[in-house]
Amino acid sequence: MEPWIVPLFVVIALLLLWKMAGAYRSPKQLQAIAEALRSGATLIDVRSEAEFASGHLPGAIHIPVNDLHPERLKDKTRPVVVYCASGARSAYAAKTLRKAGFTALDLGPMFNGRKVLPQSP
Repeated sequence: MEPWIVPLFVVIALLLLWKMAGAYRSPKQLQAIAEALRSGATLIDVRSEAEFASGHLPGAIHIPVNDLHPERLKDKTRPVVVYCASGARSAYAAKTLRKAGFTALDLGPMFNGRKVLPQSP
């Protein structure tokens, strides 16, 4: 076996663990997101148009992260929940919205929707 194979697998495993850790939302975070959605929070999918067209969470509106301009969302009193494919774009979107004065919750990857919306894919 080549001597570089083991370190390569270690690096790949660490990258996968890092990616999975970024997608994790604690039960407390998921409960807060579920309550916000039940109370009428705006659910925003910040993925690309093609990703949104291939499927999205029920009730989500589509605003790609590159087109997310907080001034277009008029009601700062209404909480916002954002999600994407992996959690990177939603983290950026939530940070941008918080800086603009919104209450923004980051659902992370779309698959977390199953944890807060029972009827979601």
